[in-house]
Parts: sequence; structure tokens; C-alpha cells
Amino acid sequence: MPVLIKGAGVAGLALAFELTRRGISVAVHDVKPQIGQGASHYAGGMFAPYCEREAAEELVLTLGLTAADWWEDALPGSVTRAGTLVLAPTRDLQDLNRFASRTRGHRWLDADEISALEPDLAGRFRKGLFFADEAHLDPRQALAGLHRALVEQGVAFHLGPDTEPDRHSFDQVIDCTGSAAIGRIDTLRGVRGEMIYLHSPDIRLHRPIRLLHPRHPIYIVPRDNNIFMVGATMIEAEDGGPISARSLMEFLNAAYTLNSAFGEARVIETGVGIRPAFADNLPRVLDNSDGLAIAGMHRHGFLLAPAMARQAADRIQIALAGAQRKRAS
Repeated sequence: MPVLIKGAGVAGLALAFELTRRGISVAVHDVKPQIGQGASHYAGGMFAPYCEREAAEELVLTLGLTAADWWEDALPGSVTRAGTLVLAPTRDLQDLNRFASRTRGHRWLDADEISALEPDLAGRFRKGLFFADEAHLDPRQALAGLHRALVEQGVAFHLGPDTEPDRHSFDQVIDCTGSAAIGRIDTLRGVRGEMIYLHSPDIRLHRPIRLLHPRHPIYIVPRDNNIFMVGATMIEAEDGGPISARSLMEFLNAAYTLNSAFGEARVIETGVGIRPAFADNLPRVLDNSDGLAIAGMHRHGFLLAPAMARQAADRIQIALAGAQRKRAS
């Protein structure tokens, strides 16, 4: 079995899928007893390369443009292509203008157009930006779907702290362990991200909503059954402890600003994940002693995992072909 992938988060599962459909035999190991229990578990699942360009490098946009297509091809029916709506309270319209100046791929909406897109936001916002070519999915459903697809294709999963197979049985070992690689990979740091889940039967949204915030972008992403994911902070810390009162209040205030009916919502979950990142907040495919590593996904896990998986798979194919030629000679 030529390739062992360490880490069953979004980077590891995306790489396993990419390698498997290229005909390469794969096994996956994770110290946790279930897949997707790291930062991927708390992701928003947004394919928003145009919006992300407001604060990220151009490479995030170019690498992320095909992400929704990759996920839809891997898991047909999983991607909702309803765009992204960016809003700001009337007092903060200058922030909306600044966001527009730093991005592309959007059009301006007036109050009536916002109401047509999202009836439950009628009369609440004067202007907005609509990024029609963006999309989203449910990350937890997507990771479970990839896991099922990989098992069906014969990928062996070794889950739990004492289940790691013998490395010598593999031609390459690929490190996709996310924040667990901090300290092993030079300059990799942790960025704390917090989120909450709300249940509100009185509200219906059709797409992710980004509400501009002075400290960090806050987004509200609809899930099934009137559940909404609200996130996410970006705090320079590797503290994985419970959500802070400040962040919780900011999330609830943002939801209430969007629609006062969120005041009656139930908080059904809070979560904290440590996102691994390099200084430029861009991911890398790196050489290591056993093979390669995919590291530094930061806040772009689902958006950039397909591109990183393709890059790593290309390099793995070349290495395996070289090893095969060497053995043949």
C-alpha cells in the first residue's frame, strides 16, 4: 500500500479522495476515534473566494475558484450555489464601500433586491453586495460523505491513538494533521477560531450572510432544519479552551442585528478550533522526511483543500512513478 495519510480532516480526506480516483492505494490514520474532529468540525463550509479576497492574497481567489466544482463532483448534490450576501447596518455603510473596493465578482443591491433574495431580511438593510458565483455546503455532512465514499472504494481507516500502521509498509507518509503539526513544521502557528450553532424555527435564510464587523468578519450560514452556524473569530492564540463571553456576545449581537427573531433562538452548540497558519496565511505542500505535508490551511480549509490535494497528488504520482522505475531497474 503506497501512501499513508496522517490526519482525517478536510485536507487528509480530500487528498485521499484525489489519490484514490487516480488509482493510488491509500490508508488514512488519525489519533481521534472519528474523522473530521479537528478545526474542520467547526468550519463554515463556504466557497467564497471573491469575498475572501477582501483580506486574503490573490492566490486564495485563484486557487479557490474551482473548489465548489471539485466538491460537487466528489459528492453530487452537496453544494448549494446560492451566492453570498454581504451586508452592513446603515451606520456602517462606509465599511460596505470599502469591502466592495477590495473585491470583485459582486453587484450592488438596494433594499428591495435584498428583500427579494432573503424575504426574512425585508426592510432591515438599505444596501448590500451580492456575490452570485459563490456557494456553500455543510462541512460535517461533506466529511461524512467523503469518508463513506472512500470506504466504499477500499480505503483503510485506522482511527484512534493506538491504531497507526507500520510506516515501513508505505512508500510515502503524508502529514495532514492540521494544528497537531505546530511545533513539527517550522513557522506554523495556531489561530483560534470560535463559532456557535443557533436553532431558530422563525427564520429562513437561503445563503451565507456576511455582516461586516469592526474586528473580524461575522458570517451566518444556514444548515438544515432551521439551524444556523455563526462564526468566526480569528484570535492569535493556540488556546483551545471554551468560547469567550466576548465572542459569544458578538455572535449573538450580529445575529440579532440581522433579524431580531434570533433573540428567541436556542444556542445548541459552541465550538473552538485551532487553525494552523503560516505568516502569510497561505497553505503549503511541503517536503518532509517521510514524504510530504499539507499544512497551513488557516481559515480556508474547504475552499483550498481541493487545490492542495491536487498539488500533493501530482507530486506523489511523480515520486511513486520514480520509485517504481527504480525498483524495475
